[in-house]
Amino acid sequence: MSNQKDGLVLQVSDVRAEAGGVLLLELRDPQGAPLPAFEPGAHLEIRLPGGLVRHYSISNDCRERDRYVIGVGLSPASRGGSAFVHRSLRCGDRLETSAPRNHFRLDPGLDSYLFVAGGIGITPIMSMVQWCVAHQRPWRLVYAARSPQRAAFYDTLGPHGAAVRFHFDALCGGAALDVREALADVREGEHVYCCGPSALMDAVRTQGAHLPPERLHFEYFSAPAPSVEAAGPAGAFEVELRRRGLRLQVPPDKSILDVLEAHGIGVPCSCREGLCRTCETTVLEGEVDHHDYVLSQEERDAGRSMVICVSRARSPRLVLDL
Repeated sequence: MSNQKDGLVLQVSDVRAEAGGVLLLELRDPQGAPLPAFEPGAHLEIRLPGGLVRHYSISNDCRERDRYVIGVGLSPASRGGSAFVHRSLRCGDRLETSAPRNHFRLDPGLDSYLFVAGGIGITPIMSMVQWCVAHQRPWRLVYAARSPQRAAFYDTLGPHGAAVRFHFDALCGGAALDVREALADVREGEHVYCCGPSALMDAVRTQGAHLPPERLHFEYFSAPAPSVEAAGPAGAFEVELRRRGLRLQVPPDKSILDVLEAHGIGVPCSCREGLCRTCETTVLEGEVDHHDYVLSQEERDAGRSMVICVSRARSPRLVLDL
């Protein structure tokens, strides 16, 4: 296995167009060794030139140990990640990646599953669909894209017949998916797994508000624009690092992570948007104002950890296990 101390070195063994603006990359160990196992919903953190770090879902069957397949959509507003993959990455190139990580786990004990995907958000859902098929578990998929030509895995999903409902904006006069209708017949005990543009996930969260929160699952690849209410006034507070015996002030315009780094205290981090959980830190005392997109409601309610790149304090002081 070609391991770095903090992850893997994988070789691009195949690059192919899957849909308009979507490339599939196949990654393997350069020596052909088995790869670390992954579960449906897992992703890789990939380090790209220029210090860029991006997260891409693994879309293939989790029973495969010889490859990871990721889908990369070309973003019109690319900050360099998807543009590099589409324009510069070639077979034979090597990439530094993390081992598979999973903040979007599929609960294997459910009676049925409703998947809602938009655009490139189909990538983590594909591994979930394959798991359901392999384990003969009831599942349904609602998949929205701009057109059939821009829908990744369209030919793969088509044979599943009535289990898959496609919505193409271009064939509906430009109208977006009616999320209320898509969620109208959620079955008793069925969980909803959603990945796609922020607008779609916000709609699923709103239209699924009648469901218990633990039955709604989301995978974010970029932080949505905060609402006025969510942004709120960010007051100053004190953070105590218990193991270091140090107290620091966190001003309104800085994160805890910013303040720690300014004092030469290194904490593992990656996305800086509350998306990846890398900087999750144990909370010993105080009340957390959570702004991340990865902790479950149960974890938030417990208040025993926080994502320090975005979350703040509701209490005057937080005590962290640092």
